[in-house]
Amino acid sequence: MRRQWLAHCTALALALGTAGLVHAADAITPAAGSGKALVLVVGDSLSAEYGLARGRGWVALLQQRIAQSKSAATRGYEAVNASISGDTTAGGRSRLPALLKQYRPVIVILELGGNDALRGLPLGTTRSNLTEMARASKAAGAKVVIAGMQLPPNYGRKYSEEFAALFPAVAKDEGAALVPFLLHGVADGPQAEAMFQADRIHPKEEAHPLILDNVWPVLQPLLR
Repeated sequence: MRRQWLAHCTALALALGTAGLVHAADAITPAAGSGKALVLVVGDSLSAEYGLARGRGWVALLQQRIAQSKSAATRGYEAVNASISGDTTAGGRSRLPALLKQYRPVIVILELGGNDALRGLPLGTTRSNLTEMARASKAAGAKVVIAGMQLPPNYGRKYSEEFAALFPAVAKDEGAALVPFLLHGVADGPQAEAMFQADRIHPKEEAHPLILDNVWPVLQPLLR
């Protein structure tokens, strides 16, 4: 299992670093006058439905789960996917003010950081960017969820550990909710080989419900 984890983490790392700005997720445009509170997802290829038919990624599944909820309060929310494959925390930070102004979300999910490490950016810069995005979101009146990511050990144990640790550190400092590892059960699960597309890089459609299951327990308490 550990060997599969290392292989898939390495493949994923290469994907995040080389995908480039291939695809911007099709943002859900809230219906005019719907009165629904918005959950804004700002991420990279893991959230932008890379290699999937539109509407099959975890953010689209999130919207379906919200719409099908038995709770009227939960159904009062709507997900907006503003993710771009290959994006970095710097890219997200530069895009975020306009997104906050356009959508006025009440919750912001930040799923960024993997590309920073893979491009050799200082981890301090990644942490600073995530911190500023969290603060900007809070200043706009939104609650924040930070999605944690991990790197394979071949990036160096110290570097990998420090990278994984920066997400909970920012979440703690900024009072944000934390998804410890977005790909838990996918990249480190017993069926990791079967969870990825033919490129051995991007999660298959059937992996995205698992990704959502990692996000949902953290997000659901905020949907009030």
